[in-house]
Amino acid sequence: MATVFKTFLNNDIKSTRTLLHEAIPLTGALVSGTYGTFPDGGNIKNYAHGMFQSVYDYPYLSSSANHIYDLALGYSVSSTLSASDNTQNAKKCNIYNQMAAVLMGYDAFGNIIRFDEDGDLSEGAKIDNAIFINFARLLQKDEIKKGSFTIKLGGSASYLDANDSLLTITDAGAQTNYRVNSVAGEYGILTCSSGGALYPGGAIRKAGLIFYQAGVVVLSSSVFQGGPATGALSGGDAMMNYGYDSIARAFTGSAISGNCDDIRHRISDISFNNTTELNSTIHFCRANSTDFNYSSNPSYLSASQIRVKNAQSDNPVAYMTSVGLYSPDNELLAVAKLSEPLKKDPTNEMILRVRLDY
Repeated sequence: MATVFKTFLNNDIKSTRTLLHEAIPLTGALVSGTYGTFPDGGNIKNYAHGMFQSVYDYPYLSSSANHIYDLALGYSVSSTLSASDNTQNAKKCNIYNQMAAVLMGYDAFGNIIRFDEDGDLSEGAKIDNAIFINFARLLQKDEIKKGSFTIKLGGSASYLDANDSLLTITDAGAQTNYRVNSVAGEYGILTCSSGGALYPGGAIRKAGLIFYQAGVVVLSSSVFQGGPATGALSGGDAMMNYGYDSIARAFTGSAISGNCDDIRHRISDISFNNTTELNSTIHFCRANSTDFNYSSNPSYLSASQIRVKNAQSDNPVAYMTSVGLYSPDNELLAVAKLSEPLKKDPTNEMILRVRLDY
């Protein structure tokens, strides 16, 4: 235990923030039949409430399985698809309202703010029919890195040959052009990029939103629709299942779990970089020429004489092996060990850099 303490000055302590990134690739094979016959793979879990579907990297009954993301969908009560006789109509409306309330919040009149296509919350185009991909914290960490998200969807109108052509959706440009008017943090605009026969004229269309801190992708159902105005596919509406249903018919006539199966069938690849925020406090422990030249270890003395001095005129010598950080009450809070003992005497000075990460 130390008997001599040195107080830190203001310029001896600095705080830093470091962002660590990790690439996360999620292949389509993982969600479309790797662990069984599609759609009922062992890594796909449906629930009795029928409101969302969970995807794991291994069969979910395995102790080594990790939760990857949840799939759900819903539509606003303002949507043209909303009707009381739809399959699970109330649940689909409730899912949309819950996600919108959590991610967008409420307006001044207490109404839930609908997802806005360009994020300015004006009276412009809304995303009233949405697919929700909620990534597990295990993957996204503290947030998804802006500008790193890509999802590739089967872009063929045919169901069986869905992945013959691919529709690529990204948040390109989000590093500098993201929105901050959400109660859930920052979010970016997803856009469809042109490719192959999907996009005549190379047009770029908005495809949804991505909430970086929440780890949620809100994908507009229009990406599976054809047409020059809002649809993403140039070959007409996509056939979402063996019944040749369009996305609108699937939304209204199929259960949520069935819709999730249809969407997984068209997921070819998802990739992004996650972010871990590492906060650090750096302490500069300064040992001046007159500091810490003696040891408090009892073995440092023999018969009241310093063992490392051969003559009375010799300089005292100590070997530093660790650094202790103490509270204002001189209670030991942390100890940093040196890789090797450092010789300290009145002829030298040292600065030891101690970093605490949290």
